Amino acid sequence: MRKITLLNLLAITLLGTSAMYGQASRTWVSGVGDDANPCSRTAPCKTFAGAISKTAAGGEIDALDPAGYGAVTITKAITIDGGGGQVASVLVSGTNGIVVQAGPSDVVILRNLRINGIGTGINGIRFLSGKDLNVEDCYIFGFTTNGLDIALNQATQATVHVFHSVFKQNGGVGIRATNAVAPSVKVGVDFSEIALDNIGVEAASHSSIEINNSMISAAASDGIKADSATGPDSIIGIDHSEVLNGGNGATSIAGSIVIGDTTFAYNTGTAFNKTTGGMFTFSDNRLHDNGANGTATPFPKQ
Repeated sequence: MRKITLLNLLAITLLGTSAMYGQASRTWVSGVGDDANPCSRTAPCKTFAGAISKTAAGGEIDALDPAGYGAVTITKAITIDGGGGQVASVLVSGTNGIVVQAGPSDVVILRNLRINGIGTGINGIRFLSGKDLNVEDCYIFGFTTNGLDIALNQATQATVHVFHSVFKQNGGVGIRATNAVAPSVKVGVDFSEIALDNIGVEAASHSSIEINNSMISAAASDGIKADSATGPDSIIGIDHSEVLNGGNGATSIAGSIVIGDTTFAYNTGTAFNKTTGGMFTFSDNRLHDNGANGTATPFPKQ
């Protein structure tokens, strides 16, 4: 009897230890939380970095209230949701806001976040590895380099989806994509605004970007740019969008740009700035009040 009792006590102790150090599928952060807490709803953590170690792979971190939750590096599949209608902020100086360095099968979702570089941060979001990155309803601004920097070096397919987000006042590129090796990273940008960056959207080596229902405005150098250092493997397609009030509208350098049902207006440079590579347009584009229209190869009507 005593033996059974001792075994039961040992089992209870082991279960308690497992629960103490286990990871939850959903955790919580709050501006009045503490990273020493278990990150439950009633005892939330204070930062995303504090919560991520207590969140299981594939789980979710949710913000309970408006606050600054700090920079974080993500190494596994996870969702971070700032909550609709409030300011869940990542404010950084001299560093990156969120770095995604996940595994080849990991999906990461960043939703309802305001990421502020206050003029000295490097990149708002830096995607270095993973299967799929989703940026939804985010506002990314004030970084010296890129708002969203997709800088992969992986032979497995990666995708990025940007929905209903704003990239503003970044010193480099609003959204930039490249992979050091094949295959090309595939990026979709929908219902978003990219404004007051040096370049709005850039497809560099091994990247393919599709832009729909979006506005790119006041890009000092180029609204959209396809430039590859490894051959004609950078592609941008843009449809149902506007490229306004910048330098050049679209610039192709050893890459290809396909343009449909899009307005290029009030750009001081050239709307279709083809250097090398390809510039292809459908007949439903609208060009007016640019420094020059430039040239592009028309697609025949289907």
